Amino acid sequence: MVPGFSVALAMLAQTATPTPAASEPAPSAGASCPAPQPDSTTIVICTQRPQGYRLNPDVMEAKREMRSGGRPVRPGGNPPPECATVGPFPCFQPGVNLLAAALTAAEMAKRAASGQDVGTMFKTDPHPDEYHLYLMAKARREAEEAEKAAKARAAAAQAAAAAAAAATPGN
Repeated sequence: MVPGFSVALAMLAQTATPTPAASEPAPSAGASCPAPQPDSTTIVICTQRPQGYRLNPDVMEAKREMRSGGRPVRPGGNPPPECATVGPFPCFQPGVNLLAAALTAAEMAKRAASGQDVGTMFKTDPHPDEYHLYLMAKARREAEEAEKAAKARAAAAQAAAAAAAAATPGN
């Protein structure tokens, strides 16, 4: 008990002593950075604090689309229908369809030999995931921004042409 008490007192004494960096006031955003002292061991970092957080609009749109995707689809498909039995014999559930497995293996080998993606064969959910929704939202936003920039360039070129035509003597 005594050794545990002394360790606890030592840890408490370490946490009770203030650190010199914590006692110095941080420079405000408008204050200039103090000049570093050549003989000092103090490290001074001057930066402006960010004014809040900015959420990526593409990520937020992808999350909205993910939530509004409708009712989720069960990955395994629909459950098998109830088995209607006649007589005392139970339903017979066949095992693995060997013909389908062989055809799938042949298709996998054909795709792998031609360098195509084999993983798309096993995709059970046709809906895009959140990352692909983000990529689509980013592409839409970038296309809208490019269209606005093209319209602004066309308007500026048209205004420059009109100004050049008005400045030309003889018209």
